[in-house]
Amino acid sequence: LVFTEEDKYGLYSNLLFKYFLAEGVVCGHDLFVASAKEHPDHILKELPAPLLDDTYRNELGEEATAVKSEDFQDSMKIAWRYQNLPKMEASPTTSTKFGHYYDVSKTMSPELFQSVKWHSFYLHEELSLQPKMKICNMNSAYARLLQSIQRIIYQEGFDGSDPQKKQKNILRIGIQSLGSVLWGDDICSSDTPEDINSLTKFLYVLRGLLRKSLSACIITVPAHLIQNKAIMERVTNLSDMVVGLESFIGSERETNPLYKDYHGLVHVHQIPRLNSLICDVSDTKDLAFRLKRKLFTIERLHLPPDLSDTVSRASKQDLAESAKLLSSGCGAMAIGKKHLDF
Repeated sequence: LVFTEEDKYGLYSNLLFKYFLAEGVVCGHDLFVASAKEHPDHILKELPAPLLDDTYRNELGEEATAVKSEDFQDSMKIAWRYQNLPKMEASPTTSTKFGHYYDVSKTMSPELFQSVKWHSFYLHEELSLQPKMKICNMNSAYARLLQSIQRIIYQEGFDGSDPQKKQKNILRIGIQSLGSVLWGDDICSSDTPEDINSLTKFLYVLRGLLRKSLSACIITVPAHLIQNKAIMERVTNLSDMVVGLESFIGSERETNPLYKDYHGLVHVHQIPRLNSLICDVSDTKDLAFRLKRKLFTIERLHLPPDLSDTVSRASKQDLAESAKLLSSGCGAMAIGKKHLDF
């Protein structure tokens, strides 16, 4: 269960959501898409187009050429004593290829999309078909969504406890903007919501379904709208992996020279660890993302060199304040302690 905290306007979290579904299409997995805001059919039609191996090399070649030219320009400005220092690795992953890459400027071809089996759940259509139902203090939208997921798991042969006659496959479940007012939940609009346990009960049952079936799920939640922090902690504990996206749109960091090359920060709050009571913590603390012309990339965030001709005296104070906001890692190195702590 991958829990993604939406950015303020839901732009980049929606892109990650589509990446997850597009990877399922390329791998031949079955899809189940649920939403109360945007129709699932519309979401599936806007999945990014996969880059084939040759196309991917050409794209990376263009990006690498652009980066090399930028590095050359910077190297002309940096003092000679900085040039012999080892360069920080920009990407947190190794050089081996993992998964597939996608072109966000193009949509997936209908032929490729039609090759997989997919199911959709649009809340407004479901509510119009059946009267409202409430099970175990859970609101009707969540109860109906659970019933649909359970039905797909059992009917399509994803139940792990039931011996399967046909070839095994994986079900990818995507749920958009869970916990918002559109789902009939009031945790975003009230400090003391009426159905305070609806979301946590839903996730508890959903996690049980995922554990006993051949399926994986991604949910996006508008965490910045939820006032009750206790609910957020419980939702985090009920998830396997928790990732938060913080966009710079509309914030002071948008004009900060420290973040001029990036569009937002990635906060990895929790990583799943098998056969352990505690969750894993990411070694890489400082991650940032940027949306290029065709690719969405996540990189390690590192401070730019203090260039006197590009950084004014007024902005140096902003850089120092921003460095304090960063977590341990490159942030601690940027502040510049007098001695090292071991």
